[in-house]
Amino acid sequence: MFLSRSVLAFIFLSSLLLFPANSIRLFKAEDESDLFMEAPVYQNGPHCPVLAIHSVVKHGSCPQNVFFHFIASDSSSVVPTQLTRIVKSVFPSLSFKVYVFQKKLVRDLVSSSIRQALDNPLNYARIYLADLLETCIQKVIYLDSDTIVVDNIQKLWNINLTGSRTIGAPEYCNANFEKYFTNDFWSNPRFSKVFEGKRACYFNTGVMVMDLGRWRQGDYTREIEKWMRVQKDKRIYELGSLPPFLLFFGGDIEAIDHRWNQHGLGGDNLVNSCRTLHPGSISLLHWSGKGKPWVRLDAKRPCSVDFLWAPYDLYKFHGYSRHRQLDGFRFDSL
Repeated sequence: MFLSRSVLAFIFLSSLLLFPANSIRLFKAEDESDLFMEAPVYQNGPHCPVLAIHSVVKHGSCPQNVFFHFIASDSSSVVPTQLTRIVKSVFPSLSFKVYVFQKKLVRDLVSSSIRQALDNPLNYARIYLADLLETCIQKVIYLDSDTIVVDNIQKLWNINLTGSRTIGAPEYCNANFEKYFTNDFWSNPRFSKVFEGKRACYFNTGVMVMDLGRWRQGDYTREIEKWMRVQKDKRIYELGSLPPFLLFFGGDIEAIDHRWNQHGLGGDNLVNSCRTLHPGSISLLHWSGKGKPWVRLDAKRPCSVDFLWAPYDLYKFHGYSRHRQLDGFRFDSL
């Protein structure tokens, strides 16, 4: 039997926090419970109120207050009951729920992009969180699965979305914003006027604080779908699920410290290249781009930054060391 380690994971904390994942490792197994090591039990400290994945609970100040929402594709080879068994075997004390994302929701909305992996319908599940999750869930943190949290997730949870802002994320205003859209977009005033009067900057949708209450009130899923329909007809961008977020939220997000998304560690979207860490403090590592750490490690062709992933990977059969040092610091210093 082939199992695919492919899900979107979310987390919410006491009154709600969300984290997603989209990692894939294919393997043969007779018993999926033998594929992963069991994680240590992480408990709340005495200061905690009563009430992605390994890295979040390891570094969280109140790990027992974190609830994970996993979203699996209805076309995945791992059915929800299997996924539930795997997670329970690895994290016996984890609070979580598995949801199924139906790819038919975006079947007629997804257009081809510059990289086939970006066309996976599961990449678009973040647009439908307000519909997928229970209406009592008002705030979440969304994290892609190719991320590692090396700080207390409570700090990210405590960030306020001021005014009417619905999402918060690190902004990168030095990036060339125009390259995310085609010439047909910029030459058509009907489209380009969406950014008039705004200081729209690039942001990465792999790490977001989201107010789902405001999202539902504005019916933002339907608004983003409108841009996806324009894309099907006019071809106004090339990069999967990111541009619709930029079109609707660009210039109106809560800017979060860059330490919460050290992204691009997987290279660019077309080339599996090695990159080094950016200078400055780091709270979250993100292997966005074509190269993924578990693929390069399993193939025994890792980049140096991939060894930062290794201590958190609980898959038993990868064959690389979890205790290797990198550039003079130990993993347990993160």
